Amino acid sequence: MTGRHLLGIAELGAEGIAEMLRLADTFVEVGRRPIPRVPALRGKTVVSAFFEDSTRTRLSFETAAKRLSADVMTFTSSSSSLNKGESLRDTVRNIAAMGADAFVVRHSCAGTPLQVARWLAEEGGASVVNAGDGAHEHPTQALLDCYTVSRERRARFGAVPEGARALEGLHIAIVGDIRHSRVARSDVLAFSALGATVTLVAPPTLLPPSLEGWPVAVSHDIESVLPKCDVAYLLRLQNERMSEQFLPSVHEYTATYGLTASRARLLGPQALVMHPGPVRRGVELAAEVADSPSSVITTQVANGVAVRMAVLFHLLGQGAQVGA
Repeated sequence: MTGRHLLGIAELGAEGIAEMLRLADTFVEVGRRPIPRVPALRGKTVVSAFFEDSTRTRLSFETAAKRLSADVMTFTSSSSSLNKGESLRDTVRNIAAMGADAFVVRHSCAGTPLQVARWLAEEGGASVVNAGDGAHEHPTQALLDCYTVSRERRARFGAVPEGARALEGLHIAIVGDIRHSRVARSDVLAFSALGATVTLVAPPTLLPPSLEGWPVAVSHDIESVLPKCDVAYLLRLQNERMSEQFLPSVHEYTATYGLTASRARLLGPQALVMHPGPVRRGVELAAEVADSPSSVITTQVANGVAVRMAVLFHLLGQGAQVGA
C-alpha cells in the first residue's frame, strides 16, 4: 500500500498480499458470530464513493465497514451536485470536510482514485481504496481471489501450504475479455507474485495492445489449456467499454471460448471455476458449470467481505484490537 492508500496490487507485493490474507482469516471468524461485528473502527467514517454501477463491490465494502463498527456515508453520483456542474475535486473536498477517514472509490476513468488521494492529501489525508478504476485495476478483487483459491484448496484438499503459499506452482487460466478488464490486470499481478503461472486465453482482439512486462503466457485455444490448469477464471465481455466491434458475434465467442459443460469436463477433478461477476450464464460459462461443485463464484463474494474488512482495518485500525 502507498502510505495510507490501496491503489494497486503492485504496492503490496507478495508479503503485503500474504498479510492481507492472514488478516482476512481473522475476519472470516468474525463473520460467523451471531452478531458479526467488532468495534475496531468505531468512530471512523468510510465514504462509499461509487461513480459507476456496482452491486457486489459496493455492498461488500459497506458491509465490511459496518461490521468493523465504522460509520458509512454512501455517495451516489446520479443524485449529487455533480449534475449541477460541481467539479469532482470540489465534491471530494466537501465530503472530506464532513470528517471522512477513508474513501472507497470506483470510477470509469483510470487513475481517478490516485487523483482523489492527491486532492485529499491537501485536506488532511484521508485514506483511499481503489474499488475499480476504468480498465486499470481492481486490487481488492485480486485479494479476494487469492484468498478464495488459498482457502478452497485447504478446505477441499487438505495437504497444501497455508495462506498465500497455497498458490505456489498453480496454473491459472484467465479466459475472456482481457483487454478491457481491470480484474485481469490485478489478478495477473497478484497470482504471479504468489508463485502461480498465469495463461491468458482470449481471441487476439480481446488481448491488450501490448503485453510487455506481463508475466503471462498466451493461448487462443481454450481446450488445450483447460486440462493443465488448476483454476479456470472466466471474465465477462465488457461491452460497456467497447468502442468498436471486437467480435463477429457473442454466439461465436461462446462457441470458441465459453466454458461449456463439455469443456468443463476437460478440467481436472481438483480444478476450481471462478468469475468476478456479474455472470452472463450461457455466454462465458454454462449455467450448469456456474452451479457445479467446482464453482466457487458465490464463495468469492462471501470472502470479499472479510478481505475488505482486512483492508479497511489495515488502513484505519492503527492501535485497535481485531477481536471483541
